[in-house]
Amino acid sequence: MPEQEPVFWPIDRLVQAFRDHELSPVEVTQEFLTRIEQFDDQLHTYLSISPDLALRQAREAEAAYRSGEATPPLLGVPLSIKDLFDVEGEPTTLGSRAMESTIADRDSHAVSLLRAAGATFLGKSNTAEFGQSATTANKLGPECGNPWDPRRTPGGSSGGSAAGVAAGLATGSLGSDGGGSIRIPAAMCGLVGIKPTWSELPKGDAFRAMTRFVCAGPITRTVADARALLSVQLQRSLESPKRSRPLRIAWSPNPEGRPIEAGIQVATQAAIVAMSQQGHVVEQIELPIAGWPDAFGAPVLADEWQYRGQLLDEFSDELTSYVRKGIEAGRSISQADVDVALAEQALLRTAIDNVFADFDVIICPTTAAVAFPFRQRPLIIDNQEVDPLWGAFPFTAPFNVTGSPAASVPVGLSEGLPVGLQVVGPHNREDLVLDVCAEIEALMSFPNDEMVRRWSGASTH
Repeated sequence: MPEQEPVFWPIDRLVQAFRDHELSPVEVTQEFLTRIEQFDDQLHTYLSISPDLALRQAREAEAAYRSGEATPPLLGVPLSIKDLFDVEGEPTTLGSRAMESTIADRDSHAVSLLRAAGATFLGKSNTAEFGQSATTANKLGPECGNPWDPRRTPGGSSGGSAAGVAAGLATGSLGSDGGGSIRIPAAMCGLVGIKPTWSELPKGDAFRAMTRFVCAGPITRTVADARALLSVQLQRSLESPKRSRPLRIAWSPNPEGRPIEAGIQVATQAAIVAMSQQGHVVEQIELPIAGWPDAFGAPVLADEWQYRGQLLDEFSDELTSYVRKGIEAGRSISQADVDVALAEQALLRTAIDNVFADFDVIICPTTAAVAFPFRQRPLIIDNQEVDPLWGAFPFTAPFNVTGSPAASVPVGLSEGLPVGLQVVGPHNREDLVLDVCAEIEALMSFPNDEMVRRWSGASTH
């Protein structure tokens, strides 16, 4: 196919072109803004655009490259920021009508790290209201569409982040993941998404939700790009020591025996066969994750009542039904309920730690279904009834409960729609997770060219 436009280039190539003065950060940023204006009415990936901020940052980046001095690692790289994070001076709607007039007075911690690394901020990407859905629908505008089929969901809650990156409306995006909100849309849009090991949210961040489970993390087109963004977020190198032996892989084709679409079974199994053919030791196991909904539900609902209970009086009619129901359910959650959930969480973490005593990584499907049409969550998968809330995506939240680093990497298509494979590692081994994802990425050669062809054509370069 013809040479890709710079909007589809990986971060290392883009930065090298800036350093060599082959490309201008200002021109590339303007190219992204032009594409957003042309294409975003079809996809609704952004809740707000920041052209003044983006072009100012791009001009500063261009001047820094001209100076010839040492430059930060993401200088001039255009990113979107999920609209659950604050960007100083820009709107933070949290995907909610109740918050649509809010202007941030400072950066969220994860944003401040990206700013210090030189990134350019194109705008705030679409999100489920308060991040409380695995699709990306809210009352601020039309539902976010999937670039593979704009009539289908990109997943959520970081759906705008994933859809924008897939369509070439950002080089990468900062998302957040409290129950799968990075990995689900990455899988459904044919991208790489990783949540790191859980830790306490940075003090001072304004938005609070899923506080015992949520992490900020990147959504990108390649594993190398995810590594670049996550290393900035974690403030450490994510390069691994060279391995001296094959991997020991715990393979779970359908955790808890949950039904999975046939096409996902085929694509994920093919990836595991490919890894086995590389000499890695693959053993099929039953994952010890039973009880994760009990460990997850009470703390999440308690947070909704604590942080948003006051909205029921003033903004009840402005809230989505899923947010209103969550807040109302949180009203009845007691501290005793939370304590029981935390005890179950501790047991699950120990059980998964024990798996890692025998295996390097756990691999399983990211989702049980590919992207589905708007407002049509599957109720039957593989001829079995499934829960309407979790049925399509029951495999990500368990690893929020255990706090494990986990990523989704694309491995193929099912009926023309992307399939993701989830790689999970021991705590603080994001380097290993990314290494395994990179090997899978190289083996499976996911067909990204279709997205490039479909969403090319707005280039000014």
